[in-house]
Amino acid sequence: MTDKSKEETNKLGYRAGWISIIGNLILFAIKYWAGITSASVALIADAWHTLSDSVSSIIVLLGFKVSAKGKNEDRPFGYGRAELIASLIVGVLLAVVSFEFLKDSIVKLTNYETANYGNIAIIVTALSIVVKEAMAQYSFYVGRLTSSRALKADGWHHRSDAISSVVILVGIFVGNYYWWIDGLLGIIVSILLFYTSYEIMKESISPLIGEDSNEKLIEKIKSFAFECYRKDMNIHHVHTHEYGDHIEVTFHMVFPKDITLQDAHDDATMLEHRIYNDLGIHATIHMEPEDEWEDIS
Repeated sequence: MTDKSKEETNKLGYRAGWISIIGNLILFAIKYWAGITSASVALIADAWHTLSDSVSSIIVLLGFKVSAKGKNEDRPFGYGRAELIASLIVGVLLAVVSFEFLKDSIVKLTNYETANYGNIAIIVTALSIVVKEAMAQYSFYVGRLTSSRALKADGWHHRSDAISSVVILVGIFVGNYYWWIDGLLGIIVSILLFYTSYEIMKESISPLIGEDSNEKLIEKIKSFAFECYRKDMNIHHVHTHEYGDHIEVTFHMVFPKDITLQDAHDDATMLEHRIYNDLGIHATIHMEPEDEWEDIS
């Protein structure tokens, strides 16, 4: 990724983060006011849920700011993995929100509490659903453009708030007929949120610990090598290392035993350039003679 494209990516991330923060603060104020006016504890709790989204968005912004730092002597691959840490924190926050949601739902069932909202709560809750889902879609969209796990996680946080508002809205219309519906839907939604939190944390933890190279990348490298040399170069021991948008791949490649070191170096460099130009991945190739490969195999 060029410096210009990286700068544009960071601008998109910052913009999405600030839109999220400002939007959540406005929604928090409206929901809280509606909760006080309607004497609705659930709506007030939902307002604080919305405010928690602002915290996750601040973490996302910090993640982008840190990951945007350039390489230095201490961090030769940059700070790209800071975004993974930000995404992991968002996943943990979502798990906490899910637990609180589950606990509140169980308390409602055990205390035989029903939803009791006024007309203003209907309007505010419906508005919240639309706005939060729009914010989720925007975070998902920018997350796809920037390949940002943190923004995708933030998008799921927005959606969790929209889902909790859906539960409240359902409770408004159905609660008068079934007193237990609000608590039951709350438990179902909290389980879904726990699963979302698990997926977010899994996607963040896996690259931090280290992942095996996917077959698609390996086949792509092999196809590049075949196009360059018109023969199978016995590419093996492929390892990928991700540092945010900076990706390194190392692998072994077998050369004829009578080739000169200079020719082998030139051929390997040509393939490294092809991989970088087509995939944006920095490649390092370990060259092996045919005899050694035959002994290993």
